[in-house]
Amino acid sequence: MPVTRSSTVPMPTAPEAEREAKHLRTVIWIVALALFGLIFDGYDLVVYGAVVSTFLRDPSQIGTVTPVTAGQLGSYALFGVLVGALLAGTVADYIGRRKVMLFAYAWFSVGMAITAAMTTVASFGAMRFFTGLGVGALVATTGAIVSEFAPKGKKNLCVAIVYSGVPLGSLLAALVAILLLGHIGWRGLFWIGALPLVTLLPLAYFKMPESVAWLVSRDRLDEAREIAARTGVQIPQATHSAPATSASVAHIRAGWLGLFSYYALPTLLLGLASATGLTLVYALNTWLPELMLRAGFNAKGSLSFLVVLNAGAVIGALLASKVADRFNPKPVVAVCFAIGALSIYLLTLGANIGVLLAIVAIVGLGTSGTQTLLYGFVATYYRANCRGAGVAWCAGFGRLGGVAGPMLGGYLAGGGFPLETIFYVLASLGVLGTVLTILVARPESE
Repeated sequence: MPVTRSSTVPMPTAPEAEREAKHLRTVIWIVALALFGLIFDGYDLVVYGAVVSTFLRDPSQIGTVTPVTAGQLGSYALFGVLVGALLAGTVADYIGRRKVMLFAYAWFSVGMAITAAMTTVASFGAMRFFTGLGVGALVATTGAIVSEFAPKGKKNLCVAIVYSGVPLGSLLAALVAILLLGHIGWRGLFWIGALPLVTLLPLAYFKMPESVAWLVSRDRLDEAREIAARTGVQIPQATHSAPATSASVAHIRAGWLGLFSYYALPTLLLGLASATGLTLVYALNTWLPELMLRAGFNAKGSLSFLVVLNAGAVIGALLASKVADRFNPKPVVAVCFAIGALSIYLLTLGANIGVLLAIVAIVGLGTSGTQTLLYGFVATYYRANCRGAGVAWCAGFGRLGGVAGPMLGGYLAGGGFPLETIFYVLASLGVLGTVLTILVARPESE
């Protein structure tokens, strides 16, 4: 007698099918809102790289800007991200993901609008720091809430989709600059970055629920049951395993106490890996157009490398995240760091424009794409009651590299170093990221 599908695969009951449908709708809303939030985050941070050449060549905009000053201005926003992320991590573990994300949407949107009105180097730098506080809060919280709503076996993919918003936003900044910079100026580009205040924030207020896993970790079980019934999310029995070195620990304290009590060495290594990756990301996103101008390309041609860099990051991270979900994110992150190092080195060998663009796309995978995968690794590594702090540490401490990236690029670009030397320095950072990732202890399976 032939075996039918119904005799081998149990069909879900009507209530279970309804729950799964609710969960799917919830996941779609969470991923979409988080994705578009990080698209604007990426836009807000990287639009500066698209206009830095204007500042360098036109002192009538905000005053005289040298390469060293330009690097410092690029770092102010990232220092704000560092502070905002570290503050938001613990806050999100205590008051919830939703409140922090809504506040962050409003904060960085207002910051971009005010930045567009600045007329001096000092005021522009101050507002870049102010805007960075909101960006950091959002980046630090997004990975936690997405991983807690994502279906099991698709957590890395969902986090990768969301964090691909950062390079997508970078790509958007480059495209908008190519098309509109000559028409609306740099101030118009910054006004575009304020749009979430009237678009994303109202949607998120009505469509983004609080994390069920977080509510359970805070013993707010009645609220967890109510949101679980409304969203179709299953109430977790256990939020995450301890790391391999602490398998017998039954209870981990929330926030930073739990992070540094039971995850101290992995947390340090992950923070250093993130700092290394973000040094690469922001050195390239801030200085690649200027470096390509020096290599002989015109303004639009140099910006096209920024487009290709971030397109490669998005596509590469999405493909690699599926491998990370199927196997293990740690070796995937390590291999992608190594790919980044090799591809940056290849930029020094000389090639025609077609090959050069292909290499830059691979550089995108090995830099911004790898950082996206690293966020997925971190977001699935910790227990729910200190996951926000873990993602915040990765995003916040990692911003030390983000602060250093534009300054490193400014030092190298302003110091008369050959292009080959600049790329050798950046490639060595990819090697360091590979080593740091390999040293992270693998957590036990859930």
